[in-house]
Amino acid sequence: MSNITYRAEGNYLLPNLSLPQSEKLGKYGMLRRTFLREQKPGIYTGLLLSGQLNSHLSEIDRQATSMVEQLTKQMAESAGVTEELKDANQLQWVGLMNNLRSAAEEIALRELIYS
Repeated sequence: MSNITYRAEGNYLLPNLSLPQSEKLGKYGMLRRTFLREQKPGIYTGLLLSGQLNSHLSEIDRQATSMVEQLTKQMAESAGVTEELKDANQLQWVGLMNNLRSAAEEIALRELIYS
């Protein structure tokens, strides 16, 4: 058993406990945490108590970010959105890329975050 230190708070001794430091979560990790906490409390609590929540959220964030980037690139290639279009008509290129990125993000949300 590890050595636990205590601090005095009034007439009580409280243990000096701290959570392990976790890396900062991105957008998708935070969305996954909220989904688990609100919609799947059993899974959320199990991951939290086993100490696997932060690693799970980090992995989901990494996978979702990678999926969105890859899908956006593939969809842009298949839709013919090129650098030439960017040079010729920047507003059209931005609009198309925003639409493609939104579609890719929707797929990642459905498959990784909200499942």
